[in-house]
Amino acid sequence: MSSLSLRHSLRRLWAQDKFSYSLRVLIALSGVLLLCWSQEWMQTLTPLFLGVIASALAETDDSWQGRLMALLVTLVCFSAAAYTVEFLFPYPWLFVGALALSSFALTMLGALGERYATLGTATLILAVYSMIGVEHRGGAAGLWQEPLGLVAGAAWYGALSVLWNALFANQPVQHSLARLFRELARYLTLKAALFEPLRQLDVEERRLTLAKQNGRVVAALNAAKEIILHRVGSGRPGPKVSLYLKLYFLAQDIHERASSSHYPYNELAEAFFHSDVLFRCQRLLRLHGEACQRLAQAIELRQPFKYREQCRQALTDLHDSLEHLRMQSNPAWPHLLRSLGALAGNLRSLDALLGNASNPDALAEQQDSSLLDREPQSFKDVWERLRLQLTPTSLLFRHALRLSIALAAGYGVLQWIHPTQGYWILLTTLFVCQPNYGATRLKLVQRISGTVLGLLLGWALFDLFPNALIQAVFAVIAGVVFFALRSSRYALATAAITLLVLFCLNQVGDGYDLFVPRLVDTLIGSLIAGLAVLLILPDWQGRRLNRLLANTLSCNSRYLQQIIQQYASGKRDDLAYRLARRDAHNADATLSTTLGNMLMEPGHFRKDADIGFRFLVLSHTLLSYLSGLGAHRGETNLSGSDNPLLASASRLATSLDEIAECLNDERPVAIHSDAEEQLAAELEHLCDDLNDQQRLVQTQLALICRQLGALRTLAAHVLKSPR
Repeated sequence: MSSLSLRHSLRRLWAQDKFSYSLRVLIALSGVLLLCWSQEWMQTLTPLFLGVIASALAETDDSWQGRLMALLVTLVCFSAAAYTVEFLFPYPWLFVGALALSSFALTMLGALGERYATLGTATLILAVYSMIGVEHRGGAAGLWQEPLGLVAGAAWYGALSVLWNALFANQPVQHSLARLFRELARYLTLKAALFEPLRQLDVEERRLTLAKQNGRVVAALNAAKEIILHRVGSGRPGPKVSLYLKLYFLAQDIHERASSSHYPYNELAEAFFHSDVLFRCQRLLRLHGEACQRLAQAIELRQPFKYREQCRQALTDLHDSLEHLRMQSNPAWPHLLRSLGALAGNLRSLDALLGNASNPDALAEQQDSSLLDREPQSFKDVWERLRLQLTPTSLLFRHALRLSIALAAGYGVLQWIHPTQGYWILLTTLFVCQPNYGATRLKLVQRISGTVLGLLLGWALFDLFPNALIQAVFAVIAGVVFFALRSSRYALATAAITLLVLFCLNQVGDGYDLFVPRLVDTLIGSLIAGLAVLLILPDWQGRRLNRLLANTLSCNSRYLQQIIQQYASGKRDDLAYRLARRDAHNADATLSTTLGNMLMEPGHFRKDADIGFRFLVLSHTLLSYLSGLGAHRGETNLSGSDNPLLASASRLATSLDEIAECLNDERPVAIHSDAEEQLAAELEHLCDDLNDQQRLVQTQLALICRQLGALRTLAAHVLKSPR
């Protein structure tokens, strides 16, 4: 291999988002192994390893200063958990009470944000690690050694993480932006499939696939925003972060234009079946998708992005094809050609946005580049968020209560039957018990299958490599594999962590004695977690489907209001507009995720799934029409409070809010509305005194209005269904 090829391969490896995470874990575990082996401290290898793992699980993105503060808080929480276990271990009643209360409190930290939820879960995990360590040594000998080893391992990884983040501060931003543009590339490719000029094309199925992909795009947008926000803080961003901020706003603009729709696709396919215009739209969208894919790669590899002239040629060909259709002067086509013209204009703007990405320094600064920080800003804010979640109707409260009861029950079981290594029951319950039934069911299957696989591999490796040092090296490799796969292939990650535990405990005992207990305890812990989710305040998704649908329509209404407000006062991408747009897409993504979870529930509880998915298609279509309206802001002005288009948009927003309120309050919703039918007829009758841009607004409002009848019908079906 040439040196140039080797450098390129290393650059591509460094660009992988999990590589740096896995490399940190490798350095941390290898350092612990070298220290323990050289100093003959192998009895402390297990607590140090487990401390490293708990600290890595607690790690969240931040600037190096923020990560240093987070590390100090983490070490305080870890120390409190480890020493509390040590002191209360001999007193079962006090121990189980503290276990239930602390698990409830630490889970409720999720009300403050994702990083607090991660810290709470990692603290619980370290507490169970402490229990395993106390049980394994069989007494109080080394009372201070076990907690000190756990906290020292956590501190070592945390210090490494802070140093790493100081040296490579912008690497997480690059990874998040690359992932964002990759998801946009997939979205554009799926969107291109809607322009297949086939009669009777199953548009609903393709829109459903598109809606699911939109959820992934929204998740990537939210993750990128949080990571950039941690670098910006309350000050002015530096040149590098400013560049990434521009790329983030560029991705937002691309998403709005990519998600917009201008006309029902079946009608376009029927009218232009013998033309190549839809093929050209499809080809251009696919080229834009390829451009987003190459932009993602350029960001990851820190290489210049070159926008290909092939896209501009495809755009020219599309305009030539559209002009050819106009010259035919078909009397049935004017409104369709206007929609195609708007589509071509949207694709031209999308082409310009991607072209600007080749020179991001030249991208215009946002009029308002502020980002909304959703984390609590004061103790009052902390208390208010916790207070709002302290109710049985809160999903977080239910999960916290369920988990605390499950852990207490697990402790009761191990006190009753006294199984060998019984605290693995609690560890399994903690990992398997998830906020909803579908996620718990998936985790349960993955945990059991991964444990069985890990035990089989462990049995083989114990026989093949009896040397203690080689087994310790395997433990390091298994730890790295766990962190590399835990978010994508949890079953394999479970097999890896099982190997790590077996090899570590074999350093100070007989690892063969752990095979059966590990399997039995995993089965018991999984059973407890499954029963808890099934019996203790179960969160069946269908029971809250009406509220989710209501939230989706309410967010779409606010988005419409923000769009029309900008048609009246002028285009500006301020925080209020971007927040309304993001809330609408977040609601759409939440609905898609919830329906996916519903499909994993028992048959009786997913009876409304079909209605939910049909509603998802309609709401995503509605959001596409809204995005089309938002994409053309600034092209025309609708000033004047008596403007009929502004009044029509206001009536549409009111109708969306009305349906949402009926769904939320479980009040009957009218299936038919004469006022909406009349409004749709008025909007579909184009006035002669409107220019092309105003006619485009009128057409988009008409498309939105035509969605209301179907939304009302499905809303009525949801409300009639018993929950």
